[in-house]
Amino acid sequence: MGRAEEVFMRRFSALWLVAGLGAGSLLAGCSKPAEQPEPIRAVKVMQVQPDNLQAVAEFSGEVRARSESRLGFRVGGKILRRQAEVGQRVRAGDVLAQLDPQDYQLAAAAAKAQVAAAQTNRDLAAADFKRFKDLREQNFISSAELERRDAALKAAQAQLDQALAQGSAQGNQAGYTSLKADVAGVITAVEAEPGQVVAAGTPVVRIAQDGPRDVVFSVPEDKVARIKAGSAVEVRVWGANGVQKGAVREVAASADPVTRTFVVKVGLEGRDAPALGTTVTVLPQALGRADQQAIKLPTSALRHDGAGTAVWVLDGSSMTVKLQPIQIATADGNEVVVASGLQPGQLVVIAGVHVLSPGQKVTIYKEKQASARVDTTQTATKSVASPAPAMPAISASAASGK
Repeated sequence: MGRAEEVFMRRFSALWLVAGLGAGSLLAGCSKPAEQPEPIRAVKVMQVQPDNLQAVAEFSGEVRARSESRLGFRVGGKILRRQAEVGQRVRAGDVLAQLDPQDYQLAAAAAKAQVAAAQTNRDLAAADFKRFKDLREQNFISSAELERRDAALKAAQAQLDQALAQGSAQGNQAGYTSLKADVAGVITAVEAEPGQVVAAGTPVVRIAQDGPRDVVFSVPEDKVARIKAGSAVEVRVWGANGVQKGAVREVAASADPVTRTFVVKVGLEGRDAPALGTTVTVLPQALGRADQQAIKLPTSALRHDGAGTAVWVLDGSSMTVKLQPIQIATADGNEVVVASGLQPGQLVVIAGVHVLSPGQKVTIYKEKQASARVDTTQTATKSVASPAPAMPAISASAASGK
């Protein structure tokens, strides 16, 4: 073989080697990478045990006057003035609004004139009866004529009485054009304005009578049977620390047609009642649950998906977790009450529930002791504070390499 052929063969072998290495690299790049083992995560767990329920049913209520009236005119007409304003305190006899009294004053004047005419007729009939009575005593007239005069006098007296009654009624009608407060209290609403024509009895103002206060709140149908008249109730004013005692005074006999709830009225004890319209929190003692036990979990243990609510249960023998569906009954403070799905003694994961998968191995997280951290810190402090060892002296001859 000549030298040229030898060089050609060497170059050909080198090309095949490069091609083989390139194909091996491509095959290695296209191959599926090896699966990494799933890490073992540390989780916090709690052992499920029945516990007493602490929360008490709370309702939002409003403070109202025990007696609240809607006042209106006893006659119809056009409102000229309205002196009452919302929040104004009034006394019995204060004028709240005024109707146009002109028509009623004219009617009263007409009734007064009728009284005067009836009075004149009665006086004339009385004079005739006296004169004819004297004539009868002298036998100048018959008894029948005297009886007719007596009947005429009685008719005139009846007409006078009728005119007097009508005049009194017309006078009252004129007086009814002024709307006056019949009790002392606070104006809570205004339902008519000056210039408005109102009928008799139309509410114009609403007045809350001074005196006892009630707290009004609504209870759903499934709880109203447990609330009885006289049962104790706690009332808390929003934004205040005090608690007032009260008792159920009245429970509605029928449900509201819109909300399907029952109105309950609670009478407050003592004189330091909140202001009218104050929003309060009502805690009926009849709906307390302190004597009941149930399984409770923190909200961090819950895992929600499309199928419902579940928790991770730890198998102590294999140290793996599995998903356990549960049913939530209600809330108790910052915890949830489990209706079904768990048994006492089970270990439930309460932190890190969103990074777990079924069958995953876990370890129980344990917080480091504070003493260990303190010892480590002290050791580190001592190591930093201790001086470094002195370096041995180097002789001049060793430094010079002699």
